[in-house]
Amino acid sequence: MVSHIKTTIEITDSLLAAARELATRRGVTLRALVEAGLRRELEASEPREAFRLRDASVDGRGLQPEFREAGWERIRDAAYEGRGS
Repeated sequence: MVSHIKTTIEITDSLLAAARELATRRGVTLRALVEAGLRRELEASEPREAFRLRDASVDGRGLQPEFREAGWERIRDAAYEGRGS
């Protein structure tokens, strides 16, 4: 069962007018519009689980022999070899 409590909030006249206009355009009550906005703000403030990048490493023996002592320019040039200028 959902209970309701009446409360009073102070809103600037211009914000209230804009909110009423938006509610009318959407075909909802001002109460529904205010509740939706409050829900959205509450959801946005909930802490989210930290992003974890999956381990995409591969098993191997490192670089191929011809690149083990090479600098980045040599590795990059080989990667783009035959692909344009």
